[in-house]
Amino acid sequence: MDSDITPERLVSGLVKLLEVKPQGDDHFIGRKKRGGIGRVFGGQVIAQALLAAEATVEPERPAHSLHAYFLRGGSEDFETDYAVTRDFDGGSFSNRRVVASQQGRPILNLTASFQKLEQGLHHADAVMPDVPPPEELEPEAAVRLRFADQARPEARHHFLSPRPVELRGVENRHWMNPVKAPPRSHSWFRAVAPLPDDPRVHRAILAFASDMTLLGTCALPHGLSWARGEVVSASLDHAVWFHEPFRADEWLLYATDSPWSGAGRGFNRGRIFTREGRLVASVAQEGMIRRSKPRD
Repeated sequence: MDSDITPERLVSGLVKLLEVKPQGDDHFIGRKKRGGIGRVFGGQVIAQALLAAEATVEPERPAHSLHAYFLRGGSEDFETDYAVTRDFDGGSFSNRRVVASQQGRPILNLTASFQKLEQGLHHADAVMPDVPPPEELEPEAAVRLRFADQARPEARHHFLSPRPVELRGVENRHWMNPVKAPPRSHSWFRAVAPLPDDPRVHRAILAFASDMTLLGTCALPHGLSWARGEVVSASLDHAVWFHEPFRADEWLLYATDSPWSGAGRGFNRGRIFTREGRLVASVAQEGMIRRSKPRD
């Protein structure tokens, strides 16, 4: 890592990137990523849209779910506009609808639901997978460095850029080799430096990270990888349910599986656990995934 790019600077840069600037009338502007190249990362747009929605709801009603549809790819050359509609404010729940646009063209629609904190019936029928702890796993940044020369040239920037969210994978990634594998993956992740105590920031970072590794799960049974130019993929929709409080600067386990793919689409699910085994969030996503056409 460049000596000037410290973990603290990476995390403060991510927090600043995800912040949205109010423009009045429930409109907000999301920053573009400095030095970004190509298409905006979907997790960035989801996190910014969530924070825009949260800015119109009283803090006593935290977000408990979001559902997003990706309409077209965004560009890292432009900021993103977020227009929030206040659809509902009831006794316990609130609902917001957000349209994210660039240059007047919608790139994402998101709805988010918020609930006033209350006590209720509780159960958790989700057993945390038995996997090695993060300390026993190699940081993914080191793994990517070893495999960068196998990626197509246009993917190497993505491979080698320092990241504010650290990943440590239990199994091989789809880009590591062409061997077919079961459609299941386990990754530890956390922000690489401490975050502010604001729960909205931690929800935004989790929403951001929930778009990492997920779509690649449906590529595992086929031994194909976008990094090698073998498949074309893009997220179509993405949903997150926030169950219990958590910190995104402490290790969280992301357990993903893909029960189905076909018709040019792949369906993926995710469960996010704390180290103590608490299920704190669930994720679902469907994405486009197609075999690349041979180049002439």
